Amino acid sequence: MQYKRFGDTIFVRFDKGEEILEQLQKVAAAEEIRLAEISALGAVKEFTVGVFNTEEKKFYGNHFEGVFEIVSLTGTISTMKGAYYAHLHMSAGNEKGEVFGGHLSRAVISATGEMVIRVIDGQIDRYYDEEIGLNLFKLD
Repeated sequence: MQYKRFGDTIFVRFDKGEEILEQLQKVAAAEEIRLAEISALGAVKEFTVGVFNTEEKKFYGNHFEGVFEIVSLTGTISTMKGAYYAHLHMSAGNEKGEVFGGHLSRAVISATGEMVIRVIDGQIDRYYDEEIGLNLFKLD
């Protein structure tokens, strides 16, 4: 992974075999990112995405392996109890054009990946909401 910063924007290149969330956390630590908006694209050979069942308050994950192009990867970096917290969603399509997506838990690059991180001057912490069952932005 390599990256280059231009003001409040960071361009990242992921390399073959790298896991996206692990590399993102390394960039965030090195650049002391507390709040950011993320978008990315690229090719992955395996990924796990999930869907939150609101009735059960539980995530269900789906794991995929094969040849996939990232159609969309978007999300945020914030904090929870002051510590790094990334929340990303990804959709990826196979050679037939079928697309699978959801909350990103893991994604391994097969060729390359490109990410743009827009760092925002500020900090938003998260808290666990018992009623919803998720970690929400604390905006008060």
